[in-house]
Order: sequence, then structure tokens, then C-alpha cells
Amino acid sequence: MRRGGLAAVSLAACGVAGVLSALLLAASPAAIADTGTTGPGTTGTGTTSTGTTGTTTTTTTTTTTTTTKTPPPPRPSTIPAGVTIAGKVLVGGLSPARATAAVKVFFARPLTVRANGSSVRIAPKTLGAAAFVGDAVKRARTARPGANVPLQVAAPLPSIERYVKRLGTRFDRARIDSRLLLRGANPFVTEERAGRQLQQQAATRALFAALKAHTRGPIPLRFAVLAPAETRQSIGDVIVIRRGVNKLFLYDGSKLRRTFGVATGLPQYPTPLGSFQIVVKWRNPWWYPPASDWAKDAEPIPPGPGNPLGTRWMGISSPAVGIHGTPDAASIGYSASHGCIRMLIPEVEWLFEQVEIGTPVFIVR
Repeated sequence: MRRGGLAAVSLAACGVAGVLSALLLAASPAAIADTGTTGPGTTGTGTTSTGTTGTTTTTTTTTTTTTTKTPPPPRPSTIPAGVTIAGKVLVGGLSPARATAAVKVFFARPLTVRANGSSVRIAPKTLGAAAFVGDAVKRARTARPGANVPLQVAAPLPSIERYVKRLGTRFDRARIDSRLLLRGANPFVTEERAGRQLQQQAATRALFAALKAHTRGPIPLRFAVLAPAETRQSIGDVIVIRRGVNKLFLYDGSKLRRTFGVATGLPQYPTPLGSFQIVVKWRNPWWYPPASDWAKDAEPIPPGPGNPLGTRWMGISSPAVGIHGTPDAASIGYSASHGCIRMLIPEVEWLFEQVEIGTPVFIVR
């Protein structure tokens, strides 16, 4: 019994020892891995952890890798050599501040327009124009040596059109027509003058193009010619009747063409004084009694030898008054009519063919 008990105890102790050995052998690979040991004389990089399990201590270490970016090279303090802006401003070798100032001065140069010997200088800002100077200088700083950088311009057409309209007010000239006047008893025709009108669309386009191209002129302004409606040559025939001497004078403008004897109105039926014109022309007219006391019982008379108007009638813009022929040749040279102007029949027929409706008629004392 005693021997059997001891044997049992020995077997139990051996079992416990075997279990402990198995546990230690199972833990050994993990411990080797946790300490980073891959073999004799070999060291790895990784994570090391420290922990405690029973009597076993585990250590864990974390390694962080940091990536460093290379900063861009600093911009040069001056613009590369030979760089120009707008093809005309050399900014190479200048600092951005000095380049900006130079381009601003360049753009601010006034434009010049010319009209009929006069010149007008116009600042770009007056036209509402502005240049993108900052953008151009920024591009110039990174341009290759010798490059040209464009200078963009904002040039609003409505602002330019408003300014051009003011130019038209300044330079336009109204046309002046000839006028027919009397100096004493003779006609006088004033001298005509052509006008001019600024071609505003063309001027607006020219100013817009100059701003965009950075040119400053001089820009010639173009004008349309306004021809006079009446000239000394176009006035044509003028009739002047001098009532006091019973004469009719036919003028070509201010130049006398021919003189005729006439009969004018009786003192109680005077021929009216003033400025008139021929409003109607009739061949072989009828005579109709006027609304006057001397003709209240008269009847109309058809064309023919006994017609008091003869063969031609040229009514003027005074009511019931005209220039006409008369069968009573003896009345010529006297104040013998009821207000009309009588002429010999051959002469009135000649005059009838010379003058037109609208011909001026002056009747003076």
C-alpha cells in the first residue's frame, strides 16, 4: 500500500510537470516573435509590446516613419530679363512694384483725336477704360526671359459712345441755307454754308480699337457733309413789283433778267404790299367775280378775247390777287386794276413759261 501510494503521487507529479512544460513550449514562439528576434544575430524593425501573463512579461514597441516635402523654390525678386508687357513696356529686371508702376503710367497715356485742325486729348479713364495691370505683372514674374506678356483692357462701349456724343456736340456744325431778302427794292440772297456731322459709330470703333491695341493716335475724326437745302444758285427766279412806278422786275436770284410795265390797283383797291409766292398757274382761265361790291352783279366769263384775265393767270398767296394778261393794253403803266397786276398778253405768256409755282413775289411801294 505504501509503495502503491508513492507510485501514484509520483505519477501525478510527472503529469503536472508535463503540463507546465507544454505550456512553456507553447508560449515560447510568441515570446520570440514579440521580442523581434528572427534568428541568431538577426534584428527586425516592427512593433514591440509589453504585457504580463502570470509570470511572463511581453514588451511592444511602435516605430513611426515621417515623410518630409521639399518646398518650392522662392520666386525671383525681379522679373526675368527681357520680358515686356503689351509689347511696349520693358519690365525685365524690375521688381513687381516698379513694373506695376511703369505699366500704369504706360496705360494712362491720353489718346488724341483730331478734327478740322483741332486736337483733343482723352484720358483712358474718361472713356471708362481700365487695364488688368496686376494680372500682367503676375504673369511676367514667371515668364521666360524675353517673353511678351499681353495687357488685357476693359473698354465698355456705352461709356465710349457717351463721350463720342459729346465730341459731336462740340464739332458738329448745322448747315445754313441761303435766304432771300430785300435790300431796298432789290432782292439779295445770303450765302449758304454746308454743315458737318460727326460719324459717331466710326469714332467709337476707332477709340475702342486704340484702347485694345494700346495705341494713342492721333485718330482723325470723320464727318458727314450736310449740304444746304437752298443755295444762291438754287433760289432761282424772283419777282419784284414796284407799285409806285408800275413795274415788274424778274430776277435770277440777285441778278436782274427782265423788266415789264404793269398796271396795279386803283387807290381804292390797292395791290397788297408784302412777300408772297405764286400758288397756282392757269392757261386760258375763266374769270369769276370776286366777293367784292364792284363785282356783285357780274357773271363768270369764259376764256376768250373778252376775258379780263387774258390768256394766263398766276395767282399769288394773297387772296383773289394774281398776275394776268389784259386786253386793255392802254391801262399798262397806271394804277387801274382792282388789286391784280396786269401785263400785256405776249409778255405774260412769256413770264408764265419762266416761273414755277412757289416763285417768290415781293410787292413794294
